[in-house]
Amino acid sequence: MNDHIIQGLAYNNEVRFFAAYTKDTVNTARQIHHTLPVCTAALGRLLTAAAMMGAMCKNEEDLVTIKIDGDGPIRQATVTTDARSNVKGLLYDPLVELPLKANGHLDVGGAIGHGILSVMKDLGLKEPYAGQTPLVSGEIGEDLTYYFASSEQVPTSVGLGVLVDTDLSVKHAGGFIIQLLPFASEETISALEEAVEKVRSVTDYFLQGKTPEEMMREIFGETTEITIEDTRPVQYLCDCSRARVTKALISLGRDELIDMIREDQPVTLHCDFCNKDYVFSVEEIRALL
Repeated sequence: MNDHIIQGLAYNNEVRFFAAYTKDTVNTARQIHHTLPVCTAALGRLLTAAAMMGAMCKNEEDLVTIKIDGDGPIRQATVTTDARSNVKGLLYDPLVELPLKANGHLDVGGAIGHGILSVMKDLGLKEPYAGQTPLVSGEIGEDLTYYFASSEQVPTSVGLGVLVDTDLSVKHAGGFIIQLLPFASEETISALEEAVEKVRSVTDYFLQGKTPEEMMREIFGETTEITIEDTRPVQYLCDCSRARVTKALISLGRDELIDMIREDQPVTLHCDFCNKDYVFSVEEIRALL
């Protein structure tokens, strides 16, 4: 199953949902950042959520960034998505190891700890939108559920899952975001609450071979009609380039570039999102002047 996101409506168009399968996206992130299992799960959940929030964007130039600052050993996590659900992200410490929880699951909440979840949306306005809420569990899905309800006043259920295989690769990854629309009836609200309460682990659906659409049909119930409005690919994609890095060098100013030339050594600029190095010779720096 290729990585993708579906967007649709349910309950007489009173509920909108997004559902994603992101195995390859999360595995790419694991390979770039050499994450250990609990870090793979934490970063993967954030990337999956960001990709679905990218699908919510209305304009091609929109960007969404989710940042977590916690007191757990991971400390910080940042992910960014564009309106096409191209995602990238990083962790302050990708090599955290923790014992499994009593239920045998990875302890993402322990790795994240307590702290703040921030969402920044660059929507092409004079000032980007920024919202902050406290972390309620560090498990990310519950934290984003609280964020949507508290900061954006949208009743939401967020489910995220990453299953790491014995060889440390990603076996399955994905999630869903379900939101009540403003005109939802009391009957729909009650039906949705009952459906969400029965939801099991996201990765359990994928272990059974279900697609995101089949997962949502099972969550809502076979008698509930759903409409798929859009299907899109999702991928891990860093938008850094030599041209962008060159602009960053120029922005340092003439004096800084002169100091680099005087040191008579190549200059290396590193992108933390994709672990790529850009090397500039002394002659190239001199040409920038």
